[in-house]
Amino acid sequence: MDRFVLKFLWLDKAIAVALDQKIGDRTIPLTEFYFWPQKDAWEEMKLFLEKKSWVSQSDVIIILNQVTEVINYWQEKDNLPNKELNKVRAKFPNSLFVGY
Repeated sequence: MDRFVLKFLWLDKAIAVALDQKIGDRTIPLTEFYFWPQKDAWEEMKLFLEKKSWVSQSDVIIILNQVTEVINYWQEKDNLPNKELNKVRAKFPNSLFVGY
């Protein structure tokens, strides 16, 4: 998954995920932000990836597993105020996290 970066918006009532592609030291957005729990962000990401034959099956699995792990962690966030995003960043160092 070195070619991709998952970006998360860590909010109180929702979490959103988007996928970027790394090109050199820059990234370009591949998806919009998919919000959970308003919609099934995991399913939306899966549908997007299924349409991209150039994304390897192993990358698809890694991306979807990471989305699952972060969403599950967010659901347990009652112990983690938004101001402590450094803990989240340390737990998932290959993803980018933004809060408000």
